[in-house]
Amino acid sequence: MQYVIAIAAVVPIRSDASHKAEMVSQLLLGEAAEVFEAKADFTKIRCLYDGYEGWCANSQLAPVENIDSVKPVTYTITRSAAALLNGTNVPLSLATPVFSRIAAGNFVIEFIEENIPIGIIEEDNRDAFIKQFTYRYLNTPYLWGGKSSAGIDCSGFTQQVFKVLGIPLLRDAYQQATQGELISNLDEAKCGDLAFFDNTEGRITHVGILLDNSTIIHASGYVRIDTIDNSGITHSITGAKTHKLKLVKRMGAATC
Repeated sequence: MQYVIAIAAVVPIRSDASHKAEMVSQLLLGEAAEVFEAKADFTKIRCLYDGYEGWCANSQLAPVENIDSVKPVTYTITRSAAALLNGTNVPLSLATPVFSRIAAGNFVIEFIEENIPIGIIEEDNRDAFIKQFTYRYLNTPYLWGGKSSAGIDCSGFTQQVFKVLGIPLLRDAYQQATQGELISNLDEAKCGDLAFFDNTEGRITHVGILLDNSTIIHASGYVRIDTIDNSGITHSITGAKTHKLKLVKRMGAATC
């Protein structure tokens, strides 16, 4: 079995082997994937973190022999984090996995800043950390398939936040809605619960993180904070109702 890692700060995962194809997700620097098929310019991969599949440009990947060597020990939680790629500086997205050093093919990645060990966030500090960390994404533009602090979609945002908390989430909103414990009433919701929203056909198409039972932070146009009630989200600036609430879930304890 062959594995690769991302050797750019953000690597698009596309629906087909072309730069013109839809971007369905991303790999952040050092994230690992299993190889399914290789072509002249693109490789079909499956992301080891969430099982998402697609095509990445070969120029943005490098092979790794020992997959155990690319298990992260920390994640970046500041916008100032950086790494060295063959000695040159690479500014990193929030929630990028951090290792001491990775050798992959002709590339060596060394990390300059280590921000927070996985799983050390105490329950008493969890709410404060969620607010502090999610606020660092505020005004990040919405980008379909995005997972980085340069551009992110709704489920990419929730996945990256919970990744730092040590709680793995699936990639898409409808997939994340299959995880966790159902909260029967919004009044019982608390900071860190996920709120899911559906379209007119009843399909879950949006997700956000509750800051309390009346406030939500989510990626819609850009990452923003809005109010929420049992009917859905009200835009804090325009006053428009933007999303219809379907259900609320509470995710499990950290796995690390």
